Amino acid sequence: MVLKMLFFLWLSCLFSLLHIAHGERSYSFPEEMKRGSIIGNIAKDLGMHTGMLSIRRARIETEGSDQHYCDINVRNGELIVAERIDREGLCGKKPSCILRQELLVLENPLELHRISLHVQDINDNSPQFNEKMIILEIQESTDRGARFIIEEAHDEDVGQNSVQQYSLEQNENFILAAKGNTVELVLDKELDREKQKEINLLLTALDGGSPQRSGTVVIHVTVLDANDNAPVFSQAVYKASLPENSPLDTVVVTVSATDADEGVNGDVTYDFGHVSEDVRKKFAIDRKAGEIILIDAITKSYEIRIKAKDGLGLSSYAKVIISITDVNDNAPIVSLKSLTNPIPEDTPAGTEVGIINVQDRDSENNRQVRCSVQQNIPFKLVPSIKNYYSLVTTGNLDRELVTDYNITITATDEGSPPLSSSKTFQLSVADINDNPPVFEEQSYSAYINENNKPGSTLCSVSARDPDWRQNGTVIYSLLPAEVNGASVSSYLSVNGDTGVIHAVRSFDYEQFRSFQVYVMARDNGSPPLSSNVTVSVVFISDVNDNAPQILYPTLEGSSFMTELVPKAAHGGSLVSKVIAVDADSGQNAWLSYHIVKATDTGLFSIDLHSGEIRTQRDILESDSMKQNLIVAVKDNGQPSLSATCSMYLLISDNLAEVPELKDISYDEKNSKLTSYLIIALVSVSTFFLTFIIIILGVKFCHRQKPRLLFDGAVSIPGAYLPPNYSDVDGTGTLRSTFNYDNYLTTGSRTSDFKFVQSYNDNTLPADQTLEKSLPAFADTFGDLNDSPEV
Repeated sequence: MVLKMLFFLWLSCLFSLLHIAHGERSYSFPEEMKRGSIIGNIAKDLGMHTGMLSIRRARIETEGSDQHYCDINVRNGELIVAERIDREGLCGKKPSCILRQELLVLENPLELHRISLHVQDINDNSPQFNEKMIILEIQESTDRGARFIIEEAHDEDVGQNSVQQYSLEQNENFILAAKGNTVELVLDKELDREKQKEINLLLTALDGGSPQRSGTVVIHVTVLDANDNAPVFSQAVYKASLPENSPLDTVVVTVSATDADEGVNGDVTYDFGHVSEDVRKKFAIDRKAGEIILIDAITKSYEIRIKAKDGLGLSSYAKVIISITDVNDNAPIVSLKSLTNPIPEDTPAGTEVGIINVQDRDSENNRQVRCSVQQNIPFKLVPSIKNYYSLVTTGNLDRELVTDYNITITATDEGSPPLSSSKTFQLSVADINDNPPVFEEQSYSAYINENNKPGSTLCSVSARDPDWRQNGTVIYSLLPAEVNGASVSSYLSVNGDTGVIHAVRSFDYEQFRSFQVYVMARDNGSPPLSSNVTVSVVFISDVNDNAPQILYPTLEGSSFMTELVPKAAHGGSLVSKVIAVDADSGQNAWLSYHIVKATDTGLFSIDLHSGEIRTQRDILESDSMKQNLIVAVKDNGQPSLSATCSMYLLISDNLAEVPELKDISYDEKNSKLTSYLIIALVSVSTFFLTFIIIILGVKFCHRQKPRLLFDGAVSIPGAYLPPNYSDVDGTGTLRSTFNYDNYLTTGSRTSDFKFVQSYNDNTLPADQTLEKSLPAFADTFGDLNDSPEV
């Protein structure tokens, strides 16, 4: 079924390009028929299906005129009378009266059929004489057989319906002789003026119609003395050519007649013979001079009969033929007969979109018309049948470039000077979905701070589609993808109407810093078209939401690290180092180190950026052995976050000087000086030798086993530091110029002593670190709650 429909459409398109003109059809019918009277069935005669007349927009056009004398009934194809047809008014005395009509079928395909309507005469006019009374003055000396021409009667009808015979009322002196158009009164018996001065004769004109019509006139004969010469025209037929735009009072032609008689009998006057009322409205005649003068505008040719009459009533006749010379005074008329509006923008070149008709009321060369269309538009005019043109496309149309065309058709005739006229009409281009949405940028970047609120706006994408209405309506959506193993829709959403991209969840800079999504813009056409754009990397700016993390010293269970500081340490010696990191980035991870509390505030200092703890002066004998430092580490975020730790330092040259932590834990407030002295003397006496042996053993172990455990008391295993932190000077991590080595003591009961060795020139040569349990440090250094690690 679909193939049949496509084949039918193909045939329709093929035949729509053919313009067919057929032979002429003739119909005869009498004049004065009523409106709606049937002349014939044109559809049947042409073999056309009556149902197609309306579809193909059939109409009747009158050649060279806007007057419609007939019309077509598109329902049944009958040709009907549209208005009263008066044969005499249309054709006058012409023996044949033919109306030229055209049956125009505008569409699928364009056809033109010529129709000839032969209007037949009916006997609807009676014969009429030009004058109500014919006056003749006849000399009584006139011989028998003299003939006097009588102006014939005029009948507007033609043929058999015109005047066929005349009859004269019976009288003693005259008989009637009629031959053709000539009617003569023949003197059958000499006149006797003394017996009868005036004679009235009734002349009757009869036509040949059915029923027969007649007209009468009275011939009044006055008997005079002899006037035996009638006027004689200089020529039987006068011809004149008159331009149609001639001004009023123009002398068209001058007629001249002479009379051989003298006196009154030779005085000649001129007048119109039997002429129509139209002639008398258009022309006037000078009775003395014989000049025929134009008194009204004329549009057609005329044939006028002129009478020359002498003073005593003798007359003769001449004919004046006035032809009209056409003047180019009518501009062409452009008519739009058919137009396909709007047309799709994918209409192929060569498609007919309109039919133009051009008419010019002038004649000959003044009627020849050239038709053109303005430049720079994808249309042209192709001549079709007679004065019809087809408007066809010449190129591809693009509604996005031009939505409407103002097409101006100009028609110019070949007169001198030429006249022209124009007609402008608008042709719209209908949209098809031939353009996908186009993003304003090739890619987009979005920036957002971490810890954002769900629903916050990241950025906005925008695409434009030059198509119209739903073909140009853009809808935005996210293309399916995964971010960190989860659907992209769980992170972002896009407003389908505005293209605004929102965050669905809160982002954490420490989890991931960037990702990509793809946004699709689709129109609402059929089929829909789409395009994609990359919202490339969503950069999540860091927020200071992580406090510094202290890696050293660190709390290991219930034990704390303790550093040993030699008594001979000079000012500027490196004692220890605080190591910290920050999970944030940028300035949020810039760390600074501060000593917020110390046993002796003037003894130690810490580097602001590296966290290295150094002595500010030489250590004195009066300095307390136990030194407690509370160090605060701050980042550079806004607001700043911080953490604190405690550093426990013992000033001692060797382990022998270090008592058991549990023994040196005492309460100074509750002890007495005497008790301390007694204990000291006993201890020195009892354990002097033991300490000597221990010190010798320690030194021996130090020489034989310099590194027994691992390098760097402050070395941090690689797995302990986050992979995104590097050892950069000034960031709070170790400088590459320092290493710290740990050593186990020998001879210790608990085997938990550690020694610190530095490879820096300013570092103490034999720093020692002591690790004890939390209770022991609490007894030794006081309450640890003063320095909690945050």
